[in-house]
Amino acid sequence: MYNYERLSDDIKIAVSEEHTFGTDAVILSYFAKIKARDKALDMGTGCGIIPFLWLRSSKINNVYCLDIQQNAYDQVKHSVEINHLEERIKPYLCDLRRVQDTFEAEQFSLVTMNPPYKPVGTGIESLDESARIARHEVCCNIEDAVKAASYLLQYSGRFCMCHRPERLVDAIELMRKYKLEPKRLRFVQDRAGEQPFLFLIQGQKGAKPFLRVEPQLIIKKENGKFTDEMLEIYGSYADGYDK
Repeated sequence: MYNYERLSDDIKIAVSEEHTFGTDAVILSYFAKIKARDKALDMGTGCGIIPFLWLRSSKINNVYCLDIQQNAYDQVKHSVEINHLEERIKPYLCDLRRVQDTFEAEQFSLVTMNPPYKPVGTGIESLDESARIARHEVCCNIEDAVKAASYLLQYSGRFCMCHRPERLVDAIELMRKYKLEPKRLRFVQDRAGEQPFLFLIQGQKGAKPFLRVEPQLIIKKENGKFTDEMLEIYGSYADGYDK
């Protein structure tokens, strides 16, 4: 039913045809810069890759995640159990559009989401329901995600998300609408000289306006191998990659 990906010597994660992970989520987990004191929640967690990457550090212990799909929730629970992480991470079966039914307001200092990128009715919609929910805005859109994050975050808490560059203006407008001031922005390119295919953005609840645009993240060198920064981002998961 599941395959397993080794994330470190201590942690492996269950992946399936319905719920696996890609580079975007790995980059977002790094961009979020989780701190030991954070109480963090990953929304739309899928297989749970973002929180499980955080948990490679023994200093991170107060992590939550949610997903609307029963099979994703069951898969994350399985990964929690096989790694014996019940005291460090708690998954929830939850619709983020009704997050108030599960969580009290202003509980978290960090919220992340790697949201569906495609509006309903665009692109090729997969016949598989799990893939359709993950890739298309069937169960949530950018506004749903930002609104939920604003509800969940404490004052000065951070919301980090990634999306396609053509949706950047939407993301910034909605963050300001829900009092999450954009503070950090970073574009991601596959190779130097190419157009960005992804942006990473952090909004801070109640903060004053000031946006820092960080240097572009380049994924691959000319020879197709990961750049040094990408190897750092992947950490122990990339052991042996460049050999």
